[in-house]
Amino acid sequence: MIAIIDYQMGNLRSVQKGFERVGHAAEISSDPDVIRKADKIVLPGVGAFEDAIAELTRRELVEPIRESIQRGRPFLGICLGLQLLMDVGHENGRHTGLGVIPGEVVRFDIARELKVPHMGWNELAIRRPAPQLAGLAEGTRVYFVHSYHVVPKDRSVIATETDYGGLFCSAIWRDNVFATQFHPEKSQAEGLKILRNFAEM
Repeated sequence: MIAIIDYQMGNLRSVQKGFERVGHAAEISSDPDVIRKADKIVLPGVGAFEDAIAELTRRELVEPIRESIQRGRPFLGICLGLQLLMDVGHENGRHTGLGVIPGEVVRFDIARELKVPHMGWNELAIRRPAPQLAGLAEGTRVYFVHSYHVVPKDRSVIATETDYGGLFCSAIWRDNVFATQFHPEKSQAEGLKILRNFAEM
């Protein structure tokens, strides 16, 4: 069973519908026991890092997420769900993340002519051939909406980079953990390939 973690910060139904379109059922849940028992977990999210980690803590979901990852179950993070994996987020102060991937979350520091948030379609430069990216070509265009991006301490976890006033990490992959800054569920056929690859792991 695929569990989509509900902490009231993200368009959960869009992610669920994405899995349904590739032939896989996914359950939306905020129940810690459901998350612990799930074969695969998805952590989506849109919004502020501080609010998200506070809501995950309030709903007692932090430990079930960490436990699932430690047990080797496939994990997919989307947008804020990638950022929350880091040690620290710097949105509206300094806030502690899940600490799954060493690194931090920082705001874009780019030329004034480029708008923040980075919003719309942009290309992926594939750095490591994660199995979740199977079938995607170099330069695949996917959909982004974000003002902050992750900076992993260990660059070997970077699966893709994207250029927006300079290269930034747009997806990470380490063992059973894969997470994207972009939205696969909003990235049409190419994004659905990622959801299918994850579901069929």
